[in-house]
Amino acid sequence: MPRENTVTGLGAAVFSAYSVYRGDEKFYNGVFMPFVRLIPPETAHDLAVLGVKWKLFRPKYQDPDRLRTNLLGLSFSNPVGIAAGFDKHGEAVPGLELIGFGFVEIGSVTPEPQPGNPRPRIFRLNEDKAIVNRYGFNSEGHDAVYDRLRESRAKQETGKRAALGINLGKNKLSQDAIQDYVQGVKRFGALADYLVINVSSPNTAGLRAMQSKNTLQTLLTEVLKARSALPENERRPILLKLAPDLSDEDLKEIVDVIRIKACAVDGLIVSNTTIDRPATLKSNNAGQLGGLSGPPLKQRSTAMVAKVYKLTQGKVPIIGVGGIFTGEDAFEKIEAGASAVQLYTSFIFHGPPVVPKIKRELDALLEQHGYSSVQDAVGKGADKYLS
Repeated sequence: MPRENTVTGLGAAVFSAYSVYRGDEKFYNGVFMPFVRLIPPETAHDLAVLGVKWKLFRPKYQDPDRLRTNLLGLSFSNPVGIAAGFDKHGEAVPGLELIGFGFVEIGSVTPEPQPGNPRPRIFRLNEDKAIVNRYGFNSEGHDAVYDRLRESRAKQETGKRAALGINLGKNKLSQDAIQDYVQGVKRFGALADYLVINVSSPNTAGLRAMQSKNTLQTLLTEVLKARSALPENERRPILLKLAPDLSDEDLKEIVDVIRIKACAVDGLIVSNTTIDRPATLKSNNAGQLGGLSGPPLKQRSTAMVAKVYKLTQGKVPIIGVGGIFTGEDAFEKIEAGASAVQLYTSFIFHGPPVVPKIKRELDALLEQHGYSSVQDAVGKGADKYLS
C-alpha cells in the first residue's frame, strides 16, 4: 500500500508539473491558482517571479500574422504585453517572453535602492478578481537592474527577443524628482527598447502632482533634452503613463503639453491603477489604501483610452491597460484607440495560460470583424466607448 501511494503521488506530481509547464488552462483555473491563492499575496508574487525566471511555464501557442503589431518603430509578434509591476527588478524577462508576451515592461525602477512601503502592501479582492497594491516603488535601484538586464539581454539573440520597456520612477525622499527621471533615461537608453515616465502611481506621496501642466512641461522638456544628448543609437522612444483618475480638463491640459515640440513624447500608457472604489466592489479588502486594478478599472480605463485617442486625433500611440482578462477586453481597448495592450491582474489570477487565451480570442475577434491586422482596428470604436 505505501508503495502504491508513492507511485500515485509521483504520478500526480509528474502530471501537475507537466500541466504547469505546458499551461493547461483547466488545471490552472481548477487546481493550481486556487492553491496559489492560499499563499499570502506578496509571497505568491515573489514565487511567481521566481517560477517565470526559472522558465517553468511555457504555454504552446504560435502567434498568427494577424496579431503582428508595429509600434514605436518596433515590431511585436503580438500586441499583448506584461505591465510594469510584475517584474519590478528585471529578473524574469526571458521567461516572460517564453510565456508569449509580445513585449515586456519591467519596473518601476528608481535611481537608488528603496524598500517601498511597509508590508502588507498587496491585497486580493477575490470576489472582484481585483488587486489593491501600495508597494510604493520598491526597487533595487538603477545599478542592480542595469547589470542584471545587461547580462540577460547579452545571452539572447537580438532577433528572437521581445521588446523591452523600462518603467522609471522617482525615489521617495528625492530632492529633485525631475533629475531622477533624467538619470533613468541616461542610464537605460542603451538597454531598453522604450522608456516610460511613471508619474501616475498613487503610492508615492506627491507623485501624481507631477501630472499638473507646469510641472509636467518642465519634466518632459528635461527628459527629452536628456535623450537628445545621448548617442543616436541610444535614443529610445519615451512614453508617459497616466492615472485613470484625471479629470477631462486634466487630460486636455496633458495633451496640450505633449503637443509642445519640446515635450512631444512618443506615446502614452493609459492607465495606471485607480484610487477610486466603485460601489460594486464585494471584497472586504476594498477599503485598503492603494491602487486598484482588475475588472473594476476596465470600463474607466477603456473610456480614458477613447478620450485620449480623440484628443490626440489618433496621432499619439496608446498602450491600453486596465482589467484585461479576455480577448474581448483587449479588443475593446484596441477599438477605443490603443495600438497595444498590457495586462497584470489577470496574470495574477489565472496564471500563464491567460496569455495564449487572450491572444486566441483577440485573433478570432479581429477576423470576425473583418480586420486583417491589429492596426486596422485601432480607434474604430472610439466614439462608442466615450458614451
